[in-house]
Amino acid sequence: MNKKLNHRFVWALLAFSTLIFSPLIQAQKSDADKVVLTINAKDKKHTLSMAAIKALPQQTFITKTPWYPDSVKFSGPLLRDVLALAKVKGTDISAIALDDYKVQIPMSDAQQYDMILAHKINDEAIPVKTKGPLFVVYPYDSKPELQALRFYERSIWQLKALTVK
Repeated sequence: MNKKLNHRFVWALLAFSTLIFSPLIQAQKSDADKVVLTINAKDKKHTLSMAAIKALPQQTFITKTPWYPDSVKFSGPLLRDVLALAKVKGTDISAIALDDYKVQIPMSDAQQYDMILAHKINDEAIPVKTKGPLFVVYPYDSKPELQALRFYERSIWQLKALTVK
């Protein structure tokens, strides 16, 4: 009789655990599929999840920035690869942050420089409270011309959307 009770207890515990933890597991899975970037161009709208962004070829560079005291390691796909995935063309990109702050980035920058859509800083995901989840970053140390105010101003963090014109 004791074995029968133990067996039932184990099954009840397993069923209860499934009910409790299943939504948490589903939430973790759905977070990766949640839209983090919208790309608009003329009559096209393309949405990307973090999983889709991470599925693109990833680039990493270490560079100094005006926002951090030491050099920082950034990782993410090239902006031009993100735009190519969305199959958008144009001459100007309007980048929009979560707080609706906007900057203009010439499309030529995405082609000329290996700027990335960083989702990691120093190998860690970027939380919203510290410039995440996406941050447009130029490889400032790769060319002296990139160490200029106009490029720093185009480096938008908490990116949520790109509109290509």
